[in-house]
Amino acid sequence: MGRLFVFLVILLNVGVMMRCNGGKTSVYVRQVDKTIDMPLDSDVFCLPPGYNAPQQVHITQGVIDGTAVIVSWVTPDEPGSSLVVYWPENTTKKKVAEGKLRTYTFFKYTSGFIYYCTIRKLEHSTKYYYEVGIGNTTREFWFITPPPVGPDVPYTFGLIGDLGQSYDSNRTLTHYENNPLKGGAVLFVGDLSYADNYPNHDNVRWDTWGRFVERNLAYQPWIWTAGNHEIDFAPEIGETKPFKPYTNRYHVPYKASGSTEPFWYSIKRASAYIIVLSSYSAYGKYTPQYKWLEDELPKVNRTETPWLIILMHSPWYNSYNYHYMEGETMRVMYEPWFVQYKVDVVFAGHVHAYERSERISNVAYNIINGQCNPIVDQSAPVYITIGDGGNLEGLATNMTEPQPSYSAYREASFGHAMFDIKNRTHAYYVWHRNQDGYAVEADKMWFFNRHWHPVDDSTTADS
Repeated sequence: MGRLFVFLVILLNVGVMMRCNGGKTSVYVRQVDKTIDMPLDSDVFCLPPGYNAPQQVHITQGVIDGTAVIVSWVTPDEPGSSLVVYWPENTTKKKVAEGKLRTYTFFKYTSGFIYYCTIRKLEHSTKYYYEVGIGNTTREFWFITPPPVGPDVPYTFGLIGDLGQSYDSNRTLTHYENNPLKGGAVLFVGDLSYADNYPNHDNVRWDTWGRFVERNLAYQPWIWTAGNHEIDFAPEIGETKPFKPYTNRYHVPYKASGSTEPFWYSIKRASAYIIVLSSYSAYGKYTPQYKWLEDELPKVNRTETPWLIILMHSPWYNSYNYHYMEGETMRVMYEPWFVQYKVDVVFAGHVHAYERSERISNVAYNIINGQCNPIVDQSAPVYITIGDGGNLEGLATNMTEPQPSYSAYREASFGHAMFDIKNRTHAYYVWHRNQDGYAVEADKMWFFNRHWHPVDDSTTADS
């Protein structure tokens, strides 16, 4: 009888393993509270003192190789100076760059005076100070330019997505800012302010979001990806131009990489080549985005920039019951290229949770062969969904069961991640949930570069 019982237990366990070949679903249980946006009188939204003081100051990379920075800010009361005064550390010689001014209206809202200015010909690995608001209330900030582009240049990227302006959003940003592993730039995978969740897409919430994130964005570049909450298409109130608030406020160096629109573009930073794609622009064959990517991928020189990183908003591989297969048509179009050019990692958002895949691809299916399941593919990227910034809509907690074999780790918690490039062969990736200290690495993985060290790194994933 005892032997029969043991046999039955073993048989049951084997059956469970056969039904669920996936990775790990976290056992961590986060208390699910209602996600609430911070009220408008919160201190994180406060106005800077002084008449017509610049606010919502933020920077991003301004040219492909990191020798330029786009500075943007808003003055609320009247048009002010569009000049940026800047100088490197340990010098008194100041330079001046002149920017441009624009405003926009959205339904009954009229924006403040929005400036954007590109500072060019900067030295690598240099701390620069800069001033905006010349002539009225001048405010001073600083940033550090990246090291020269090269194959063994170490560099650390922060990763945040679907941030919003809730109490959880504030926890995520604070957690990132206090991380002992300091990021030099943030790869942001879309969904900024969530202003479109308010009646008439209340653009005041674009202003509060800009003031909320200024504490970080004024000092280090965020590399922008447009999400669905940036579309702001609202014909019911007479607003038929999509992306209007986003494109007026957040400028990117798309023309430098030959792109025709600000929703897809590329940059180089240290040893990484970063390609930003748009999940909400046309991407079918012969469209501008398709043609651009077709021309762009062969330009990537892995001898110069060994790490090939893709940013998009809607994930291609997702085992949650939220936004399931929304990225499928884009995957069908572009996945063969990702495998051909050995993309190292793809970061996406959209699903308000965290998930990391194994290296898999699903490119064999041709209608008649029936090969429609993802397979292990060491030429394929790891797909990471990090839409867990905090947002107004709350966590995605409903997962598909059983966990699919391509899913290495998943968890419904808010958090941020770091991608720490060591050299041309190795990078260390870690995801932190907001509730933990930094000694807790909720998910982690050593990445082996697909071009220089293309060995199986799935066995090194430690979750």
